Amino acid sequence: MKPSRPIPVSAPRRNNLLPRIFAGAFGAFLGLSLLKFANPPIMEKWVSAPNGWLEFVLNSAWPISWAFCLLLPVSLLGLFVARRNPAAPRWLVALPLVWLLWEALAAANSIDAALSRATLKHFVACVICFYLGLFSLNHPRRLRLFWPGVMAGIFLVLAAGWQQHFGGLAETRRYFFQYIYPTMTELPPGYIKKISSNRIFSTLFYPNALAGGILLLLPAMLVLVWQSRGLFTVGARRFLVAAISMAALACLYWSGSKGGWLLMLLLGLIALLQLPLSKKIKAALVAAVLLAGLAGFFLKYAGFFERGATSVSARFDYWQAALRIVKEHPLFGTGPGTFSIPYQKIKRPESEPARLVHNDYLEQAADSGLLGMAAYTLFIVAALAWSYREVQPSQNPNLNRNLSPPPRPDSAKMPRNWLPFAVWLGLLGWSLQEFFEFGLYIPALAWPAFTFFGWLLGRKADGN
Repeated sequence: MKPSRPIPVSAPRRNNLLPRIFAGAFGAFLGLSLLKFANPPIMEKWVSAPNGWLEFVLNSAWPISWAFCLLLPVSLLGLFVARRNPAAPRWLVALPLVWLLWEALAAANSIDAALSRATLKHFVACVICFYLGLFSLNHPRRLRLFWPGVMAGIFLVLAAGWQQHFGGLAETRRYFFQYIYPTMTELPPGYIKKISSNRIFSTLFYPNALAGGILLLLPAMLVLVWQSRGLFTVGARRFLVAAISMAALACLYWSGSKGGWLLMLLLGLIALLQLPLSKKIKAALVAAVLLAGLAGFFLKYAGFFERGATSVSARFDYWQAALRIVKEHPLFGTGPGTFSIPYQKIKRPESEPARLVHNDYLEQAADSGLLGMAAYTLFIVAALAWSYREVQPSQNPNLNRNLSPPPRPDSAKMPRNWLPFAVWLGLLGWSLQEFFEFGLYIPALAWPAFTFFGWLLGRKADGN
């Protein structure tokens, strides 16, 4: 008689509830950040807690301390579902932590401890978001619950932008000058200029920040809608992609962001080059988009250049001041978030006041020294370069696995999954805008950006 084989005991089914809760909560947190946490941390003293439920819902800014309280439980959930197998090399994975440690050293030598402490807390949140994206979001199933919260946030941002353009901004301006301005003893820097302009800014800090949010999120949003085959028909998806594109590009146009317009044109051209079309068709499309985009740009901003491009001149002034600060404080800078203090002493009398450099890379050098700038710049460049070879939709067959269902006839001419490339494209636009803006210092933009960097660097571990 043959000995009986032991009856195999099936392994307990892995509980997928906690990863799903994390993904949904994390996406909702980032979506909420787009609506409520858009002020630079160095300007937190001008943000007050809402008084009553109406202000709680409608007030465009909440104290950033609330964001940290929300991020804490999300981070704890992320720890329980983390997986320690990122695809990127260890030195690249460690760079954000190296940068943060140097920022802490610079903060310890700051000329204004309060400003540096507020900025350092924000940087800690950035790095936490990066590692949550790297270790806790690197599974395709988790993305299905992560993206709805982010998409809801950007949809509401666009809706608020349209509402501002069609009367909301004028009504806000009228109410402010009639009821609020007479009672205020101190105003946030630049607020009068911002609210007196017809440039929309939606729920974000100012118009160029709105442009940065559109650059960062629009490519991924369009791909996600197009790939929603189980929810919408082909015709419905085409309509939604066209409608969202129109809504976002209209907000970009109404924001008056010149750099944002040119960067969106660049991203569009890069995306066109990835389409599986013949070289002749690609060349014709690129030429048409380039001519139309540049023509629209010069028609829109001809008056700006005739007036002498004052904002460009102001930025050169900020950058020269930053270089002078770096020369005087090359090791630790003056402390994170403190550019405005030495700038007030060295700026020309006719120059505009500024609290930030309007260039994140020079800001890093002025605030935390050359090593701080080197660590941050190396991370951005290396992350974009390393992830690029993994996300090209026309060349990498691995992009088609795990994230999307088999192709249908309507999508046979396109690669099945453009999402990683779209996320990379948004990060490229955001990183390039950092050369003349301060997206790193706006939580609503920096936290999603660091999350996406983490996700791109961790996703190859499962081929997703």
